[in-house]
Amino acid sequence: MKTAIHPQYYDATVTCSCGNSFKVGSTVEKITVELCYNCHPFYTGQQKFVDTASRIEKFQKKMEAARPLVKKAQKEDDKDNSPKTLREMLEALKKG
Repeated sequence: MKTAIHPQYYDATVTCSCGNSFKVGSTVEKITVELCYNCHPFYTGQQKFVDTASRIEKFQKKMEAARPLVKKAQKEDDKDNSPKTLREMLEALKKG
């Protein structure tokens, strides 16, 4: 193996914004993080679903608004005004 090509390995101290600190192995001596296992909602059991942009209500409103358009499109598909035979096609041309 070549010598002096590997980075220096430290017992790094990780410091969280909540004040918790612990040691890990790293190539950096000090690491600061915003969340750790001590304050993260998933690990503490205080997980909350926050819908700040009201995305669910926004989606439901959009779906309610689109519902009449879907029904209208289905009704137009059900009518099927296209002529079936040559005679009906010629009659449709004479009328319109």
